[in-house]
Amino acid sequence: MTRPSGRAPGSLRQIELNLSVSKYAEGSCLVKFGDTHVLCTATVEEKVPGWMKGLGRGWVTAEYGMLPRSTAQRIDREAAKGRQSGRTQEIQRLIGRALRSVVDLEALGERQVRVDCDVIQADGGTRTAAITGGYVALYDALRHLVKIRACAKMPLTDSVAAISCGIYQGAPVIDLDYAEDSEAETDANFVITGKGGLVEIQATAEKTPFTEDEFQSLMALARAGCEELNRLQKETLGI
Repeated sequence: MTRPSGRAPGSLRQIELNLSVSKYAEGSCLVKFGDTHVLCTATVEEKVPGWMKGLGRGWVTAEYGMLPRSTAQRIDREAAKGRQSGRTQEIQRLIGRALRSVVDLEALGERQVRVDCDVIQADGGTRTAAITGGYVALYDALRHLVKIRACAKMPLTDSVAAISCGIYQGAPVIDLDYAEDSEAETDANFVITGKGGLVEIQATAEKTPFTEDEFQSLMALARAGCEELNRLQKETLGI
């Protein structure tokens, strides 16, 4: 088996996490997984959704979108269609769940952080890049709250990152680009915390059903990949 990129089965694409790239957002990160580029911005709002008022805790939510020429052919803006696709809704809910899993909502106080993830260029793995970069943007925003003494302590319990894995030409591989993702027999996304906790696993047999041994191989690749992403997150944030 030879990967289109020439990478080894356990090798990530070149990963870049660029901190504080937005002038106005409380937190931001431009994340690059190879040719997949996602701009993540975190906005702090001194309010919570109506159903949370008076509960004494905050909220973290996410929005996700792809720019018209983020892919080989232009895609229409969903705003022009008047509604979001099911795919977009599913991905932004995943990002929100992933980020909330490591936030102490009571320590955050009655405020909301919105993390916007806009895909500038797509080459596979946009949701995992968005989660990984979204955490960096979120941390950046929460650190700002601590700095201005809006929060007494950092309202985080852990870090979180995500990576894709799959079975390509019969072999388990990590961090699939589009050429692999479009031909993979199995496609999986893993969301894992810095301490090794599992937040979410999405795994689908696109062609041939996969075995438990193959799943364990994918899990091992994902754990190693997320450990590396966690190291890069800490390095970028200077923690």
